[in-house]
Amino acid sequence: MAIAQRPNAERQAGTLTVCIVGASGKLGQYMVQHALDRGYQVVGVCREASVAKLDRFAGRITVIPGATNDREVIKRAVAGCDGVLTVLVPPGVNNYSSGTAQAVLDQARPGARLVFSSGWHITRDGQDVYTWKVKALVFAARLAKLARLVDLDDQVEACRRVFASDTRWTVVRGSSLEEGDSQGLPVWSRHVGDPILTSDRTRRVDFALFMVDTLTNDTLVHEAPAIVGNQSPSALAYAAATRVP
Repeated sequence: MAIAQRPNAERQAGTLTVCIVGASGKLGQYMVQHALDRGYQVVGVCREASVAKLDRFAGRITVIPGATNDREVIKRAVAGCDGVLTVLVPPGVNNYSSGTAQAVLDQARPGARLVFSSGWHITRDGQDVYTWKVKALVFAARLAKLARLVDLDDQVEACRRVFASDTRWTVVRGSSLEEGDSQGLPVWSRHVGDPILTSDRTRRVDFALFMVDTLTNDTLVHEAPAIVGNQSPSALAYAAATRVP
């Protein structure tokens, strides 16, 4: 098992230029704010129809409108960026997530830090153990695919491509999300089913915090951490059980 929770400010070195792919969504907007709070230069990518959602950041970020699976859009957005934060959403059934992931993998500069978001349903090594609740949500998503609403299989394919890449990637696997004030950097483990993750709750603002923090955490290169809020009951219980007297 691996867990991580560390102070952030002391770890920052210099000003990073960061591209956030999917910047207009709830998670994306939180990531924009966290990145700005750290003094990073931010380039945001979102659909043209969603650009207005980023108005509160006007003058502080560069916005490039377009589909996130458009290779030319991504090429413009990631040019010169030190890191790329990518929201792998599963809308539609047109290979949107896998197309987005492939565009980022291909267009980011060599050595750039690439961080992708997904849900717990993604597994890297097949050793994750899922509850009936998670299995039910996946089953519901499979039904939604028939209505051409979401396609979890495409998100699975997107992550398969990331895992096979020799880039400096991390896939952050989020638990069930809730709104609320930040509780700090989430804790993580390598496998869903580990006791520390039992609560299955993370504040969305803290999911975003973990994504941004990962840009400067090289211990997470080629890892797929499954996260949970550090104030969740299971995280607190784990901390109490492992505390050194």
